[in-house]
Amino acid sequence: MVSRVWLITGASSGFGRSLLSSVLARGDRVIATSRALEPIQSLEGSSDNLRLVQLDVTAGEELIRCRVAEAVAVWGRLDVLVNNAGSCHLGLLEEGGSALLRKQYEVNVFGLMDVTSACLPYLRAQNESTVVMIGSRSAWTAETIGLGFYGSSKAAVHALAETFAAELAQFNIRVLLVQPSAFRTKMVRTAENFNTSNPIPVYDDTRRESMNFYAARDGNQAGDPDKAMEAVVDVVRGEGGAQGKPWPGYLLLGKEADRDVRAKCRIMTEHLDEWSEVVNGVEFK
Repeated sequence: MVSRVWLITGASSGFGRSLLSSVLARGDRVIATSRALEPIQSLEGSSDNLRLVQLDVTAGEELIRCRVAEAVAVWGRLDVLVNNAGSCHLGLLEEGGSALLRKQYEVNVFGLMDVTSACLPYLRAQNESTVVMIGSRSAWTAETIGLGFYGSSKAAVHALAETFAAELAQFNIRVLLVQPSAFRTKMVRTAENFNTSNPIPVYDDTRRESMNFYAARDGNQAGDPDKAMEAVVDVVRGEGGAQGKPWPGYLLLGKEADRDVRAKCRIMTEHLDEWSEVVNGVEFK
């Protein structure tokens, strides 16, 4: 079998760096992209199966199409796209407002959309291909104070992944929505990520408590990013724990994700049971 060609966005650190190492170890080829090449420049020449391409997912549709065409030209094909690039802006909704929301969506939602659109013509050219969307358990726990911007952007990613899965199935393109819980990456660092540019005095205590909460978790997350990305590669390649199993569509990672998704499902089911008469009593007879 010809080795797969993967394009991974945000490959400079965290999940992206772990993923490219796992993919290379399995004998597949990787086009590793990063907003700037400096953070991954040391990887140049480390493997014949690795190529580096500068790609800023916020650069706009036209430039992204050019970068993707350049990347695909390296080996003349693309089998797996991994939308991993992302940012995390923590803060209180009223203090951050629509400006911070737009900034968050520019990377996590619109950037993902532009990269996916640029890659789809090449993915359709294969008999079978895969799109991996890195979502987050945070989409299920947006009630956690401070997560509104990030969590809502990941909820949008989840919706896009599910719609893409339905639209692309006819082309034998599979979509995998990965939903990790807290992993030990550099995604959430309170001092850098928590918005304090527009402090509203009535929120002083809430803001401080929220910042302390995230600060205490930084560096203490239970999740191992290397193990998480090994699981992703297993699913894409049908190996390890995924061998012999049907395509899952979803991949939740971490005990916190297991706990929190089950809890949210219970909340919604209990709501439907408790309010069944109202829920089902609003239609024309």
